[in-house]
Amino acid sequence: MRALTVVPGKAGSVEVGEVPEPVAGEGELLVDGVALGICGTDHEIVGGLHGSAPEGADRLVLGHESLGRVRAAPPGSGFAPGDLVVGVVRRPDPQPCGACAHGDFDACRNGRFTERGIKERHGYGSERWTVEAEYAVRLAPELEEVGVLLEPASVVAKAWEQIERVGGRSWFDPRRLLVTGAGPIGLLAALFGLQRGLEVHVLDQVDSGVKPELVAALDATYHTGGLAEVAAAVNPEVVVEATGAPRLVLDAITTNAPFGVVCLVGLSSAGTRIPVDAGALNRSIVLENDAFFGSVNANLRHYELAARALSWADRTWLTRMITRRLPLERAHEAFRDGGADDVKVVVDL
Repeated sequence: MRALTVVPGKAGSVEVGEVPEPVAGEGELLVDGVALGICGTDHEIVGGLHGSAPEGADRLVLGHESLGRVRAAPPGSGFAPGDLVVGVVRRPDPQPCGACAHGDFDACRNGRFTERGIKERHGYGSERWTVEAEYAVRLAPELEEVGVLLEPASVVAKAWEQIERVGGRSWFDPRRLLVTGAGPIGLLAALFGLQRGLEVHVLDQVDSGVKPELVAALDATYHTGGLAEVAAAVNPEVVVEATGAPRLVLDAITTNAPFGVVCLVGLSSAGTRIPVDAGALNRSIVLENDAFFGSVNANLRHYELAARALSWADRTWLTRMITRRLPLERAHEAFRDGGADDVKVVVDL
Protein backbone atom coordinates (compact mmCIF):
# COMPACT_ATOMS: atom_id res chain seq x y z
CA MET A 1 0.00 0.00 0.00
CA ARG A 2 1.01 3.62 -0.39
CA ALA A 3 1.99 5.98 2.41
CA LEU A 4 3.40 9.46 2.92
CA THR A 5 6.82 9.04 4.54
CA VAL A 6 9.90 11.05 5.48
CA VAL A 7 13.38 10.43 6.84
CA PRO A 8 13.34 12.34 10.15
CA GLY A 9 16.07 14.94 10.32
CA LYS A 10 16.58 14.99 6.54
CA ALA A 11 14.97 17.95 4.82
CA GLY A 12 13.44 17.26 1.41
CA SER A 13 13.04 13.51 1.98
CA VAL A 14 9.22 13.45 1.91
CA GLU A 15 7.75 11.01 -0.63
CA VAL A 16 4.80 8.76 -1.35
CA GLY A 17 5.98 5.17 -1.53
CA GLU A 18 5.09 1.58 -0.83
CA VAL A 19 5.04 0.29 2.76
CA PRO A 20 3.92 -3.09 4.16
CA GLU A 21 0.25 -3.69 4.79
CA PRO A 22 -0.66 -3.19 8.46
CA VAL A 23 -1.70 -6.20 10.55
CA ALA A 24 -4.13 -5.50 13.37
CA GLY A 25 -2.93 -6.78 16.73
CA GLU A 26 -5.05 -7.86 19.65
CA GLY A 27 -7.62 -5.18 20.48
CA GLU A 28 -6.80 -3.12 17.38
CA LEU A 29 -9.02 -1.81 14.61
CA LEU A 30 -8.03 -2.17 10.95
CA VAL A 31 -8.95 1.11 9.28
CA ASP A 32 -9.17 2.36 5.70
CA GLY A 33 -7.66 5.84 5.59
CA VAL A 34 -10.10 8.52 4.40
CA ALA A 35 -8.22 11.79 4.84
CA LEU A 36 -5.18 13.34 6.48
CA GLY A 37 -4.78 16.92 7.66
CA ILE A 38 -1.44 18.71 7.29
CA CYS A 39 -0.28 21.15 9.97
CA GLY A 40 2.76 23.12 11.07
CA THR A 41 4.25 20.16 12.91
CA ASP A 42 4.24 18.17 9.67
CA HIS A 43 6.02 21.04 7.93
CA GLU A 44 8.69 21.02 10.63
CA ILE A 45 9.20 17.26 10.27
CA VAL A 46 9.45 17.53 6.48
CA GLY A 47 11.91 20.39 6.96
CA GLY A 48 14.14 18.13 9.06
CA LEU A 49 13.57 20.11 12.26
CA HIS A 50 11.57 17.60 14.24
CA GLY A 51 10.34 14.01 14.37
CA SER A 52 11.72 10.54 15.04
CA ALA A 53 11.00 7.15 13.43
CA PRO A 54 10.08 3.97 15.31
CA GLU A 55 12.97 1.89 16.57
CA GLY A 56 14.60 0.02 13.68
CA ALA A 57 12.90 2.10 10.96
CA ASP A 58 14.64 4.56 8.64
CA ARG A 59 11.47 6.35 7.54
CA LEU A 60 8.50 7.68 9.46
CA VAL A 61 4.95 7.44 8.12
CA LEU A 62 3.69 11.00 8.52
CA GLY A 63 0.32 12.21 9.71
CA HIS A 64 -1.41 12.81 13.02
CA GLU A 65 -4.61 14.56 11.87
CA SER A 66 -6.45 11.40 10.87
CA LEU A 67 -9.79 10.26 9.55
CA GLY A 68 -10.63 6.70 8.59
CA ARG A 69 -13.35 4.09 8.24
CA VAL A 70 -13.21 0.83 10.16
CA ARG A 71 -12.62 -2.20 7.97
CA ALA A 72 -12.43 -4.79 10.75
CA ALA A 73 -12.97 -4.57 14.52
CA PRO A 74 -12.43 -7.17 17.25
CA PRO A 75 -15.47 -8.45 19.17
CA GLY A 76 -16.29 -6.36 22.22
CA SER A 77 -14.35 -3.33 20.97
CA GLY A 78 -17.46 -1.17 20.65
CA PHE A 79 -16.69 -0.55 16.97
CA ALA A 80 -18.06 -2.08 13.79
CA PRO A 81 -17.03 -2.09 10.11
CA GLY A 82 -18.09 1.16 8.47
CA ASP A 83 -17.66 3.32 11.58
CA LEU A 84 -15.98 6.67 10.97
CA VAL A 85 -13.04 7.07 13.36
CA VAL A 86 -10.14 9.34 14.27
CA GLY A 87 -7.00 7.99 15.91
CA VAL A 88 -5.62 9.71 18.99
CA VAL A 89 -2.07 11.04 18.53
CA ARG A 90 -0.26 10.57 21.84
CA ARG A 91 0.38 7.42 23.89
CA PRO A 92 1.57 7.43 27.51
CA ASP A 93 5.04 6.12 28.28
CA PRO A 94 5.46 2.41 29.18
CA GLN A 95 6.18 3.29 32.82
CA PRO A 96 3.70 6.13 33.15
CA CYS A 97 4.30 9.26 35.15
CA GLY A 98 1.52 10.36 37.47
CA ALA A 99 -0.25 12.40 34.80
CA CYS A 100 -0.14 9.58 32.22
CA ALA A 101 -1.33 7.07 34.81
CA HIS A 102 -4.41 9.23 35.38
CA GLY A 103 -5.25 9.53 31.67
CA ASP A 104 -3.71 12.99 31.30
CA PHE A 105 -1.04 11.82 28.85
CA ASP A 106 -1.18 15.23 27.16
CA ALA A 107 0.54 16.52 30.33
CA CYS A 108 3.27 13.86 30.51
CA ARG A 109 5.93 14.86 33.05
CA ASN A 110 8.88 12.71 31.95
CA GLY A 111 8.75 13.06 28.14
CA ARG A 112 8.76 9.33 27.38
CA PHE A 113 5.43 9.48 25.56
CA THR A 114 5.18 8.54 21.88
CA GLU A 115 3.10 10.19 19.15
CA ARG A 116 1.65 8.83 15.92
CA GLY A 117 3.37 10.42 12.93
CA ILE A 118 5.65 12.53 15.11
CA LYS A 119 7.63 10.70 17.78
CA GLU A 120 8.65 7.04 17.52
CA ARG A 121 5.35 5.75 16.07
CA HIS A 122 4.18 5.63 12.46
CA GLY A 123 1.39 8.02 11.65
CA TYR A 124 -1.94 7.81 9.86
CA GLY A 125 -0.76 8.94 6.42
CA SER A 126 -1.35 5.64 4.66
CA GLU A 127 -4.09 3.93 2.71
CA ARG A 128 -4.74 1.63 5.67
CA TRP A 129 -3.72 1.83 9.31
CA THR A 130 -4.37 0.22 12.66
CA VAL A 131 -5.23 1.78 16.00
CA GLU A 132 -5.96 0.42 19.46
CA ALA A 133 -9.71 0.53 20.06
CA GLU A 134 -9.20 2.54 23.25
CA TYR A 135 -7.37 5.23 21.25
CA ALA A 136 -10.01 5.54 18.52
CA VAL A 137 -12.78 8.15 18.60
CA ARG A 138 -16.01 7.52 16.71
CA LEU A 139 -17.49 10.35 14.64
CA ALA A 140 -21.03 10.78 13.39
CA PRO A 141 -21.35 9.88 9.67
CA GLU A 142 -22.49 13.40 8.81
CA LEU A 143 -19.05 14.71 9.87
CA GLU A 144 -17.17 12.72 7.21
CA GLU A 145 -16.37 15.76 5.06
CA VAL A 146 -14.89 17.70 8.01
CA GLY A 147 -13.92 14.95 10.45
CA VAL A 148 -10.23 15.46 9.70
CA LEU A 149 -10.54 18.65 11.77
CA LEU A 150 -11.11 16.67 14.96
CA GLU A 151 -7.45 16.50 16.02
CA PRO A 152 -6.82 20.27 15.81
CA ALA A 153 -10.22 20.79 17.42
CA SER A 154 -9.12 18.54 20.31
CA VAL A 155 -6.11 20.80 20.90
CA VAL A 156 -8.48 23.78 21.04
CA ALA A 157 -10.88 21.91 23.34
CA LYS A 158 -8.03 21.32 25.78
CA ALA A 159 -6.99 24.97 25.58
CA TRP A 160 -10.52 26.10 26.43
CA GLU A 161 -10.78 23.58 29.27
CA GLN A 162 -7.56 25.01 30.72
CA ILE A 163 -8.69 28.63 30.17
CA GLU A 164 -11.84 27.95 32.17
CA ARG A 165 -9.93 26.16 34.93
CA VAL A 166 -7.40 28.97 35.25
CA GLY A 167 -10.11 31.61 35.10
CA GLY A 168 -11.97 29.75 37.86
CA ARG A 169 -9.29 30.72 40.39
CA SER A 170 -11.65 33.63 41.12
CA TRP A 171 -14.94 34.99 39.82
CA PHE A 172 -14.72 34.59 36.05
CA ASP A 173 -17.39 35.75 33.63
CA PRO A 174 -15.54 36.66 30.41
CA ARG A 175 -17.34 38.61 27.72
CA ARG A 176 -14.67 39.30 25.10
CA LEU A 177 -12.19 36.99 23.38
CA LEU A 178 -9.28 38.04 21.20
CA VAL A 179 -7.63 35.42 19.00
CA THR A 180 -4.36 36.15 17.24
CA GLY A 181 -3.97 34.24 14.00
CA ALA A 182 -6.67 33.07 11.59
CA GLY A 183 -5.17 29.68 10.80
CA PRO A 184 -7.00 26.45 11.67
CA ILE A 185 -6.28 26.63 15.41
CA GLY A 186 -7.17 30.31 15.62
CA LEU A 187 -10.40 29.88 13.69
CA LEU A 188 -11.43 26.89 15.79
CA ALA A 189 -10.61 28.84 18.95
CA ALA A 190 -12.90 31.60 17.68
CA LEU A 191 -15.63 29.07 16.93
CA PHE A 192 -15.38 27.61 20.44
CA GLY A 193 -15.55 31.14 21.86
CA LEU A 194 -18.73 31.83 19.91
CA GLN A 195 -20.20 28.58 21.20
CA ARG A 196 -19.55 29.92 24.71
CA GLY A 197 -21.44 33.12 23.95
CA LEU A 198 -18.43 35.44 23.84
CA GLU A 199 -17.89 38.52 21.72
CA VAL A 200 -15.09 37.31 19.46
CA HIS A 201 -12.32 39.29 17.77
CA VAL A 202 -9.68 37.78 15.46
CA LEU A 203 -6.42 39.48 14.50
CA ASP A 204 -4.45 38.48 11.41
CA GLN A 205 -2.18 40.20 8.91
CA VAL A 206 -4.11 39.57 5.67
CA ASP A 207 -6.80 42.10 4.85
CA SER A 208 -8.85 40.16 2.27
CA GLY A 209 -9.69 36.65 1.16
CA VAL A 210 -10.82 33.47 2.90
CA LYS A 211 -9.69 34.29 6.44
CA PRO A 212 -11.64 37.54 6.89
CA GLU A 213 -14.61 35.88 5.19
CA LEU A 214 -14.55 32.92 7.60
CA VAL A 215 -14.37 35.25 10.59
CA ALA A 216 -17.25 37.34 9.26
CA ALA A 217 -19.29 34.18 8.70
CA LEU A 218 -18.96 33.48 12.43
CA ASP A 219 -20.38 36.95 13.20
CA ALA A 220 -17.01 37.73 14.77
CA THR A 221 -14.92 40.87 14.16
CA TYR A 222 -11.79 40.70 12.04
CA HIS A 223 -8.84 43.02 12.69
CA THR A 224 -5.51 43.80 11.08
CA GLY A 225 -2.75 45.98 12.48
CA GLY A 226 -0.95 45.92 15.81
CA LEU A 227 -2.08 43.75 18.71
CA ALA A 228 -1.54 46.49 21.30
CA GLU A 229 -3.91 48.85 19.48
CA VAL A 230 -6.57 46.18 18.91
CA ALA A 231 -6.38 44.93 22.51
CA ALA A 232 -6.67 48.48 23.84
CA ALA A 233 -9.92 48.89 21.90
CA VAL A 234 -11.32 45.42 22.69
CA ASN A 235 -10.07 44.96 26.31
CA PRO A 236 -10.30 41.14 26.11
CA GLU A 237 -10.63 39.02 29.24
CA VAL A 238 -9.38 36.00 27.27
CA VAL A 239 -6.62 36.00 24.66
CA VAL A 240 -5.72 32.92 22.60
CA GLU A 241 -2.37 33.46 20.91
CA ALA A 242 -2.20 31.06 17.96
CA THR A 243 0.67 32.42 15.86
CA GLY A 244 3.77 31.85 17.96
CA ALA A 245 5.14 35.18 16.69
CA PRO A 246 7.39 36.36 19.54
CA ARG A 247 6.25 39.99 19.43
CA LEU A 248 2.60 38.94 19.55
CA VAL A 249 3.29 36.59 22.45
CA LEU A 250 4.72 39.43 24.53
CA ASP A 251 1.98 41.86 23.50
CA ALA A 252 -0.72 39.29 24.35
CA ILE A 253 0.64 38.91 27.87
CA THR A 254 0.67 42.64 28.53
CA THR A 255 -2.48 43.94 26.83
CA ASN A 256 -5.37 41.85 28.15
CA ALA A 257 -7.99 43.04 30.64
CA PRO A 258 -7.25 42.96 34.41
CA PHE A 259 -7.45 39.44 35.84
CA GLY A 260 -7.30 38.19 32.26
CA VAL A 261 -6.22 34.80 30.96
CA VAL A 262 -3.81 34.38 28.05
CA CYS A 263 -3.47 30.95 26.46
CA LEU A 264 -0.45 30.39 24.20
CA VAL A 265 -1.09 27.68 21.61
CA GLY A 266 1.21 28.91 18.84
CA LEU A 267 4.74 27.49 18.85
CA SER A 268 7.59 29.96 18.35
CA SER A 269 10.84 29.29 16.52
CA ALA A 270 13.96 29.76 18.58
CA GLY A 271 16.46 32.52 17.88
CA THR A 272 14.33 35.66 17.85
CA ARG A 273 15.51 38.29 20.33
CA ILE A 274 13.25 41.13 21.46
CA PRO A 275 14.21 43.76 24.05
CA VAL A 276 11.90 43.46 27.06
CA ASP A 277 11.38 45.77 30.00
CA ALA A 278 11.18 42.96 32.54
CA GLY A 279 10.18 45.34 35.33
CA ALA A 280 7.23 46.74 33.43
CA LEU A 281 6.20 43.23 32.37
CA ASN A 282 6.25 42.04 35.97
CA ARG A 283 4.25 45.05 37.20
CA SER A 284 1.62 44.51 34.53
CA ILE A 285 1.17 40.83 35.35
CA VAL A 286 1.22 41.20 39.15
CA LEU A 287 -0.87 44.34 39.54
CA GLU A 288 -3.58 43.04 37.21
CA ASN A 289 -3.57 39.45 38.58
CA ASP A 290 -3.00 38.20 35.04
CA ALA A 291 -2.37 34.56 34.15
CA PHE A 292 -0.75 33.12 31.06
CA PHE A 293 0.09 29.54 30.17
CA GLY A 294 0.98 27.26 27.28
CA SER A 295 -1.18 24.43 25.98
CA VAL A 296 -0.43 21.63 23.50
CA ASN A 297 -1.75 18.19 22.55
CA ALA A 298 -4.91 16.56 23.92
CA ASN A 299 -6.17 13.48 25.74
CA LEU A 300 -9.25 11.34 25.15
CA ARG A 301 -11.53 13.69 27.07
CA HIS A 302 -10.56 16.56 24.78
CA TYR A 303 -11.25 14.53 21.63
CA GLU A 304 -14.74 13.81 22.93
CA LEU A 305 -15.32 17.49 23.73
CA ALA A 306 -14.09 18.43 20.25
CA ALA A 307 -16.37 15.91 18.55
CA ARG A 308 -19.32 17.46 20.35
CA ALA A 309 -18.26 20.98 19.37
CA LEU A 310 -17.87 20.02 15.70
CA SER A 311 -21.31 18.38 15.71
CA TRP A 312 -22.79 21.70 16.89
CA ALA A 313 -20.97 23.79 14.30
CA ASP A 314 -22.17 24.89 10.88
CA ARG A 315 -20.88 22.15 8.56
CA THR A 316 -20.67 24.53 5.61
CA TRP A 317 -18.41 26.84 7.60
CA LEU A 318 -16.17 23.95 8.66
CA THR A 319 -15.94 22.78 5.05
CA ARG A 320 -14.76 26.24 3.96
CA MET A 321 -11.80 25.91 6.35
CA ILE A 322 -10.43 23.16 4.10
CA THR A 323 -8.98 25.27 1.31
CA ARG A 324 -6.95 22.62 -0.54
CA ARG A 325 -7.52 18.90 -1.10
CA LEU A 326 -4.85 16.76 -2.73
CA PRO A 327 -4.82 13.10 -3.75
CA LEU A 328 -2.23 10.95 -2.00
CA GLU A 329 0.07 10.80 -5.04
CA ARG A 330 0.37 14.61 -4.87
CA ALA A 331 0.71 14.83 -1.10
CA HIS A 332 4.17 16.41 -1.37
CA GLU A 333 2.45 19.53 -2.76
CA ALA A 334 0.86 20.06 0.65
CA PHE A 335 4.22 21.37 1.84
CA ARG A 336 4.40 24.15 -0.74
CA ASP A 337 3.26 27.62 0.26
CA GLY A 338 -0.33 28.02 -0.85
CA GLY A 339 -0.45 31.74 -0.14
CA ALA A 340 -2.56 33.85 2.17
CA ASP A 341 -5.74 31.93 1.37
CA ASP A 342 -4.37 28.60 2.58
CA VAL A 343 -6.10 27.60 5.81
CA LYS A 344 -6.25 23.81 6.08
CA VAL A 345 -4.69 21.46 3.53
CA VAL A 346 -6.05 17.90 3.42
CA VAL A 347 -4.73 14.81 1.66
CA ASP A 348 -7.40 12.38 0.46
CA LEU A 349 -6.28 8.83 1.17
